[in-house]
Formats: sequence, C-alpha cells, structure tokens
Amino acid sequence: MYWSKYFIPTLKETPGGTEAISHQLLLRAGLVQMLTSGVYSYLPLGLRVLSNIENIIREEMNAAGANELLLPSLHPLDIWKQTGRDETLKDVMISFKDGKGRDMCLGPTHEEIITDVVRNHVQSYRQLPVTLYQIQTKFRDELRPRFGIVRACEFIMKDAYSFDRDVESMQKNYQIMYEAYQKIFKRLELDVVIVEADSGAMGGDISHEFMVPAAIGEDEVEVNGQKQVAMELGHIFQLGTKYSQSLGANFLDENGKSQPIIMGCYGIGVSRVIAAIIEVMHDENGIIWPSQVAPFQVELLPIYKSESDEAMQLARQCYDELTAAGVDVLCDDRDETAGKKFKDADLIGIPLRATFGKRNLAEGNVELKFRKSGETVMIDKSSAAAKILDVLKQGHA
Repeated sequence: MYWSKYFIPTLKETPGGTEAISHQLLLRAGLVQMLTSGVYSYLPLGLRVLSNIENIIREEMNAAGANELLLPSLHPLDIWKQTGRDETLKDVMISFKDGKGRDMCLGPTHEEIITDVVRNHVQSYRQLPVTLYQIQTKFRDELRPRFGIVRACEFIMKDAYSFDRDVESMQKNYQIMYEAYQKIFKRLELDVVIVEADSGAMGGDISHEFMVPAAIGEDEVEVNGQKQVAMELGHIFQLGTKYSQSLGANFLDENGKSQPIIMGCYGIGVSRVIAAIIEVMHDENGIIWPSQVAPFQVELLPIYKSESDEAMQLARQCYDELTAAGVDVLCDDRDETAGKKFKDADLIGIPLRATFGKRNLAEGNVELKFRKSGETVMIDKSSAAAKILDVLKQGHA
C-alpha cells in the first residue's frame, strides 16, 4: 500500500481530554476516531490491527476444536426474561421498543442467544460435546466510558461456549480453552497473569481472568510478590446449568432420560486487546507493534525530490518484490519532509523500516531500522528486498 493512496490521518498534537497513553496514540496514529463518548470508528490502519488480532484468536479457537458462527446483536427482551438477566443487567442493557411495540435490546453478551441455538438443535448425548464461538460487537450503556476503547459502549468481543453432557467433560473443555488462551496471549506478546475470579452476573462456580499489568488497570493483581494494577483481557467461566435449566436446553442420555446441558463460557475483549498492547508496547515516539499484530510488516521510506530520483525508483522496485512475495508493505511516497516521515513512521509503529536516503544510496546501502530495539543495519541496495525477506523469515523484525 502506498501512503499517498491510503487513509492514515496522523495527528501531531495529543488530543485534549485523553488520559490513557493508548487512547492518545490510537487517535494520533490515525487508528480510530471518536464519534461520541464510548463509541469509536476504526479507521483503515486500526481495522488492520483489529483483523490481525481476530485472526490470531480465530486460528487458536479453530485449533482447539471450536466452530465459528455469528449471532444477532438485536435480541427480543423475552429471552432475557427467561434467565432473569433483564433485571441483573438492566443498568448496562440498551433496551427499547421496536416499531411493532416489542421490547428489544442490543446484546451486551450472548449466553441466552447461543443457548437458544443449541436447545433447538441438540437433543441427544450423541451430539455432545460441541463448542461454538463468535467475534461480535457488544453494546453496554456504560455510565462512565473511560480510556478510549478500553471501557466503551460499543466494543468487539470473542465469546465461546462449550456444551457438555457432564461436569467432567465440561472441565476438559474448560482446560482446552484455558490453554488456547495462553497460546493467544503469547502470540500477542502479552505477559498475562491468570487469577481465579468472581463469576458475578455470568454465574457458575469457577472462573479465571487473564490480566495484563498496565497503568490504566482497574483491578489489582500480585506479580512476583508485588501488587500491580492490571487490565482484564479475558475471562472464562464454568457455567454449569445456569442457562440450560432456565432456557430448557436439555439432552437425552443413554437411558433416554432428559438432562440439562453443562455449559462453559470463554470471552476475550478483542478491541480492548489493542489498547493493552499499546499500553505495554510504546515509547516516547509512538507505538511498537508486535510482528503478528502490526498493520504492515515493513515500511519503506524513500527520501526524494522527484519521482525519477534513485530513492523513489529503488523503493518502488523493493515494494513490488516484497508485495509479490506476500509481504504487507507500506511505502511512504508522500511529498513530505524526511522529518515528518520519520516521526509518522515511529508513531504508527511498523516493526521494520527501510530508509532509502541519498547519502546511504551513494554508498550502495539502504538503512534498516528495527522499531522495537532501535537497532539499525545497512543492507546492499541491489538486494534490499531479498535481505528484508530474510529478516522477516528469521523473525527478527
């Protein structure tokens, strides 16, 4: 992608009224824009990051044996009344009457809805176990939205649900999800602290939270004997029969006897993960993206005065070769000063930057800079694309 043809509205100054560094950098790097308090538009760069995180989660969920589906955001309130959560969640639920006078709500979560799907299609023990998941937008009427996309009224969550015939089978699925979460956060390069937690309005006896120490954390955890504040990124629950009994999700066992399905629930705040990564991976100049999350793998930065300059010609050649090799490349072809380009490059945080400057090119070199370490190395200008591919394959970016 060429920067001149892409939409990256970076900001020089920090927007007013922003407390969290992640909120500031999300806005300054042109990843999101606030529509109103607690509601954000994801701009092209932010959508790329979001998609990369979703793909990591999707790959690990699929590997763990879960099946992806997509549930509606618009719910009849009647189904929530069957579990009583129309009352327990009424403070955050966005509810209204539709044009036909029916009581409706926007889904703050989806336990009732997924249980409705399963109760209509699973009747026998032979159809169990099954684990279903979605990546979906949730809506909650937060009285005090905070820290940008960390505590928002509209946010994206991955929620998975397991359905089993007995507690022992549910506990096995719970452990599979526990381990899948560990793999997800490792790929996101987030050092999570896993703690036993209160199940709250979700119900069930056992739950675990996956927390990341961060300055804007709203919970306290102990790490190596030290108490720290941390953000919750994931929460898994052994729900038992709370929803299956309320909604009549039963199956016939080997003896033809009706039994309630045993459930587990597994959530990750997908959009919140973006903020968490920025909170723990930034410096005074901007974001430092992990390689699997970054919106682009490489940024090419030619410093030129005209399109015919060697810097621009070599950058375009390198761009074509890397793109043909399947690399996501951003080439800053804007007619801007070198200083502006360098500042924006650090701000948006692409892991690897190749600078095509007149002085180095005269010596036969292109400068590679690693965003995370700040290290720079010189590579031969005639084989720049091949060298960049080598670096990416070795996982050094």
